[in-house]
Amino acid sequence: MKNLLFLMLSLALLQGCQVRPAAYTSVAVPPPPDYSNPESWAALPGKIDPADRTPDTAFTDEQATASADVFFLHPTTFTYKSKGWNGATGDDKLNKKTDESTILHQASIFNGAGRVYAPRYRQAHLRSYFTDDKASASEAFDLAYEDLKAAFEYYLAHYNQGRPIIIASHSQGTQHALRLIKEFFDDKPLRQQLVAAYLLGWPIPENALKSIPPCESPDQTGCFCSWRSYKYGHSPRNFPLGDTISVVNPLLWTTSQEQAPKSLNMGTVLSKYEKPYPQIADAKIENGLLWVHKPKFPGSFLLTRKNYHVADFNFFWVNVRMNAQLRVVAFNAAHP
Repeated sequence: MKNLLFLMLSLALLQGCQVRPAAYTSVAVPPPPDYSNPESWAALPGKIDPADRTPDTAFTDEQATASADVFFLHPTTFTYKSKGWNGATGDDKLNKKTDESTILHQASIFNGAGRVYAPRYRQAHLRSYFTDDKASASEAFDLAYEDLKAAFEYYLAHYNQGRPIIIASHSQGTQHALRLIKEFFDDKPLRQQLVAAYLLGWPIPENALKSIPPCESPDQTGCFCSWRSYKYGHSPRNFPLGDTISVVNPLLWTTSQEQAPKSLNMGTVLSKYEKPYPQIADAKIENGLLWVHKPKFPGSFLLTRKNYHVADFNFFWVNVRMNAQLRVVAFNAAHP
């Protein structure tokens, strides 16, 4: 049976798919995306895409009647061997991989709370996080961000029409989402439209944002949630740690270090994208991380990794979905 095990094992495989590229300046840059073209979006209201799906008939796609929008920034899927630093948005192989993984498993969480917009972008290759060529990596990340900035500006000009906004992201997407929030929302008028931000898989320092605090209750708005999932008791090396990293517990929706039992977990979605399994994962904030006891599901005895990064959303799929819906209701009540 395929299950969450393969999602987790994939991280190890991805890190092995690296080649030593030429310097950034000597590598051809893919052409920029045209966000007036629906093909430049992995998810777009009115377009049939994996963000429209749900893993079970208990959930329905509410985008047609939703009062809010969701701007989703996907994580790194450009992992296969390539001399390039940035993925091309017209790469069919890369787009298929993106759509069948993060758009299906992560972006679809939010179709019960808002209309989902997920731009394709010239994402930086996975190696950019591990290379010694920091200058080239920086240019690759900057190019990726410029695409997402252009996509967001196009979205504001052509789609938003003053509607409430949820920002949702994972990993490289969160790296860029934090920059986007600083530029467009933090201490800016657009903050008044922010329902909440779900910034997963990337360390967010507690002082990273001036006017947007970590969420401290399930229905708080204008705040952000962030966590990085690891096996209970494990603290990784060479990653930011400590109490200065903002972490929100997705089973409690506070920054409390109280242990949240798995009985509060309403559903984990495994890799076959089928009916959620309840009460698989617990959660506890510790040392700037979210600790999760090793989950039990068919085949989980083979799971030896302590980094649960790929499952940051999947572990808490139903809880995140219902929380996004709750925050939209709270936002609308406060902003009639």
